[in-house]
Amino acid sequence: MFDLKFIRENPEAFDAALARRGEDARAQEILSLDEKHRALLTEAQTAQARRNEASKLIGRAKGQGNEEEAQALMAEVSGLKSRLSELEEEERAVGEELTTLLMSLPNMVYDDVPDGVDEEDNEQVRTWGSPRTFDFAPKEHFDIGEALGMMDFERAAKLSGSRFVVLSGGIARLHRALGQFMLDLHTREHGYTEVITPAMVRDTALLGTGQLPKFGEDAFKTTTDHWLIPTSEVTLTNLHSGEILDEEALPLRFTAHSQCFRAEAGSAGRDTRGMIRQHQFEKVEMVTVTTEEKSDEELERMTACAEEVLKRLELPFRTVKLCTGDIGFGARRTYDIEVWLPGQDRYREISSCSTCGDFQARRMKMRCRAKGEKQTQFVHTLNGSGLAIGRTLIAVIENYQEADGSIRVPEALKPYMGGAEVVGA
Repeated sequence: MFDLKFIRENPEAFDAALARRGEDARAQEILSLDEKHRALLTEAQTAQARRNEASKLIGRAKGQGNEEEAQALMAEVSGLKSRLSELEEEERAVGEELTTLLMSLPNMVYDDVPDGVDEEDNEQVRTWGSPRTFDFAPKEHFDIGEALGMMDFERAAKLSGSRFVVLSGGIARLHRALGQFMLDLHTREHGYTEVITPAMVRDTALLGTGQLPKFGEDAFKTTTDHWLIPTSEVTLTNLHSGEILDEEALPLRFTAHSQCFRAEAGSAGRDTRGMIRQHQFEKVEMVTVTTEEKSDEELERMTACAEEVLKRLELPFRTVKLCTGDIGFGARRTYDIEVWLPGQDRYREISSCSTCGDFQARRMKMRCRAKGEKQTQFVHTLNGSGLAIGRTLIAVIENYQEADGSIRVPEALKPYMGGAEVVGA
């Protein structure tokens, strides 16, 4: 959602920002609807004021015995009532059209975001660690997991169809250990507050974070008109929707380990084998609510928190700044962290950390107020994966695989694995 005042004063800059994201110019359309909406509101206010004035004059005319004037005023009031009803309906329709248009447009990216078409144009920021040298041909995670009898896609398909998996034994425990390790790191060392939120939400929650109205086809909807969350970003960010927060209490930092559900409508033919792209998966999410002045600093901090998970697990990764053609709908700047997968011989995304500016806050009407001030301002929201647990499991399996098909347990996870050194030995 956007500041209409900014668009009124900077229509060319707004269209230029949309053009960077491959969108058509829309400022004139927005301003036309805005002008029409404001004109209807003004007319309605004028008509209501006249109706109130005429209603008072009716009593005065009757008191003076001027029945003809009273009748004329009553007819005017009746006409104004009908017109007000029409104006209310017109104003509502135009307002909805304007809101729908504004909600369908992506956020304006920051100037430092590189221009580009797709992931090939992303800008590498840093790398960490060196890929392991194997004395055997490294396998992909699904070959390792299936050979161990701990990763079953066939039985998952029997239960639920494609893009699901059943984990068991040591790999299931490794998956659970990863979630616990991430939560402990973020809460004990990184200052995040752990939260357990619902996995089903109403339309308003998805509207607030930007998944609706544009990306409804990518989400699952229940028969009760709830949506299954695609990530706990939705619930964590909406915790304080509609509220005015004390600026002194910011930043608010939340983390949650949740089930996530995505229809993945746009991924036909991609990553059809294995756990890379699933309809149901688990993730530890990080969300921050802060002020405009602190949002850039918080993005760097959040990205470092996500990177620290991989450092503790000793998994090589690189961090890239997403270009205009690859950045998410609601983001103004995004860092993707890509972990090295030796089975694929390439880096794959494992976390996205984004600052959304006030884009989401405007949608969910979330503001803050400094102590002693009357004026409020929209907060800034940030979100990041800390990390996607399934993809981290994939990275551990592939980077810690041994020639005999077993998986070494990373040092950081041994306390969560009962001291076990190996899975599948």
